[in-house]
Amino acid sequence: MVQPLTYIPRPECSLAVKLVEIYQCLCDETRLRLLHLLLHGPLCVCHFQKVLGEPQVKISKHLSYLKARGLVTSKRQGNWMIYALPAERVRSPELQANLDCLRACASANAGFTRDLARLHKLDLSCAPQAAVCAPAKQCCG
Repeated sequence: MVQPLTYIPRPECSLAVKLVEIYQCLCDETRLRLLHLLLHGPLCVCHFQKVLGEPQVKISKHLSYLKARGLVTSKRQGNWMIYALPAERVRSPELQANLDCLRACASANAGFTRDLARLHKLDLSCAPQAAVCAPAKQCCG
């Protein structure tokens, strides 16, 4: 006689929840575009705005959603909030596998390729690479 399952061990339960959270994040095109750009390094909101052509409010909302679920980290640097993927050493295997898949799939997608081309045209010298913009330079304005 098969016993009904009355208890799911905690590690298996938390893994299932983490997978659901990851896939909820990946089911939106804007969030996929943000994550794809972050595969190429940390960026501030103004960089996302320029690449995606979306308003600051929309970008910030999606970044907040990703951050709340552990797919993105942030750090204040001067006047900018810099977003990045979690360090590889702390990424879950599930997140890493999905980011690898995103990288592979994005290379064959024209929209992601255009985003990347726009990113490469941006001046990223102020943030996050340098702690402070040069006084005469407005990189994010």
